[in-house]
Formats: sequence, structure tokens, C-alpha cells
Amino acid sequence: MINAKLVQQLRVQTGISMMECKKSLEEAKGDIKKAIEILRTKGELKAAAKAKRSTKEGLIESYIHSNGKIGVLLKICSETDFVAKSKEFKELAHNLAMHIAAMDPQYLSPEDIPKEFLMGERKIYREQFSDSGKPQKIIDQIVEGKIKKYSEEISLLTQPFVKNPDKTVQDIINEYIAKLGENIKVEKFVRYQI
Repeated sequence: MINAKLVQQLRVQTGISMMECKKSLEEAKGDIKKAIEILRTKGELKAAAKAKRSTKEGLIESYIHSNGKIGVLLKICSETDFVAKSKEFKELAHNLAMHIAAMDPQYLSPEDIPKEFLMGERKIYREQFSDSGKPQKIIDQIVEGKIKKYSEEISLLTQPFVKNPDKTVQDIINEYIAKLGENIKVEKFVRYQI
């Protein structure tokens, strides 16, 4: 039997419902770290299941950095107005706007990067290795690895989250999807800098 204090502690750490916390603790035989992993896995599965649901509500979040020289506008959407007005959703929007200000992503996801831009980057990387004496097959693998890494670095959803670099921005969004029970999507963002 799992005691209520342990369930409450897990709830405070994760923000997930008491019932889900209790189930995860029972499955993990009282181990909080295992229970958190179980909740994360379930959250990712829930997020994947909700990904196809339409997001017609949401809000526009603005953030101006304290020096007054960086500003962000972010359009983030949810399924219902009820969730869009919630404290947790507003917190997510604010944290994402601050992340954009700090990390300066150029695109929403790697799929949004224009192919012409990536072709130019490939050409630069290939030229860097042209005199290396490595076989072409190895150079191609290195170049593709560099392109993948660079694409993740300049795309919002695949960047390490500024407040917790162990997770990507998409991981953080998935956690909020699990908490709030609705699909959440970042639709657009713009970052201004003087």
C-alpha cells in the first residue's frame, strides 16, 4: 500500500493528478524516480494520441527582456478556451517566450527549414572535409550528422529547454499536454532584437 504523503510528494513534483501519481507509485513499488519515469512515458503516449486533435483556442504571449532590446511574440494554441485561460497554460506560454528570447531559434521544427538553406550548409560542410583524405561515404555520414545537429539547434521544438537542458522544448510541451489533458501546439513566433 502506497502512503498518501508519497503520493502528495509526487503530485507536487509533477503536477499530475493524485490518481495517476498513485497508480505510477504502485507500479514503481514506491520508488519516486521510477514513478516519474512511468509518468513521463505515459505523458508522451498521451501527447502522441492527442497530437491529431485540432487546436483552435489559445493565446498570444509577449515577452520583453529586461534590457528592452529583445522582444518575443508567441502564438500558442490549445483545444479549448478553458485550458487557454488556465494558469498552467499561461505559465507554459511565458516560459516558451523567455526561451525564444534566450535561445534565438530560427524555425519551429527541423521540417520547417528550407531545403535550399540546408543544401548550402551541406556544401559548406563538404568543403570543410574535402582535403581530409576520408572516403566520400564517411564524409557524407559526417555531413548528414552535422546537418541533423545544426537543424535541431536552430529549431525551437528540438532545442534543449533553457530552464531544464535535459529536456527538449517538445518534451516540456508534452508534459503540459499530459497535465492539462489537451493538445497544445506552438503555431508561430517572432523574435525581435535591437
